[in-house]
Amino acid sequence: MNPLTWSALITSLSTSTIITTASHHWLLAWIGLELNTMSILPVIMKPHHPRATEATTKYFIIQTLAAALILFASTLNAWQTGHWAITNTTSPLTTTIITTAIMLKLGAAPMHLWYPEIMQGATLNTALIISTWQKIAPMAMLYMMHNNLSNTLLLTTGLLSALIGGLAGLNQTQTRKILAHSSIAH
Repeated sequence: MNPLTWSALITSLSTSTIITTASHHWLLAWIGLELNTMSILPVIMKPHHPRATEATTKYFIIQTLAAALILFASTLNAWQTGHWAITNTTSPLTTTIITTAIMLKLGAAPMHLWYPEIMQGATLNTALIISTWQKIAPMAMLYMMHNNLSNTLLLTTGLLSALIGGLAGLNQTQTRKILAHSSIAH
């Protein structure tokens, strides 16, 4: 890949994370998440291997579904409250939909089944980026919404992620799948 293209992708990846973490407006956060997804897709696709193509396609579909759910729930929240502020998410329905979508973006259990397959199709460096950097923006959104979230939903998801990620990781022999299950558990 051309070094200029590579630097543009890494810059847009960093910028999108900063946009999402710094925003308090749902639309701006959604744009940052979408830019984050669009920035990582060419990086996953870089090896030009059928497994990388499959991983890129799966990643795109899952992340687009999660982004559509976030956009739907934030629009529903704006309709109900009249505000686009992330900290003003008061409806239990919109909070649950957004939390579910963020958990899907994070690859947390029980919405984690796509995650090991994506990691297996990506190179190790790309898998490291997906396991670390790609999780910063959704985690920041969870932190911004923490006053309105259901503790039961978060505790259940955290417990399931730790158990499923830890136990499923014990049975793996491939490094990227071990990394994927470790990322699910953490």
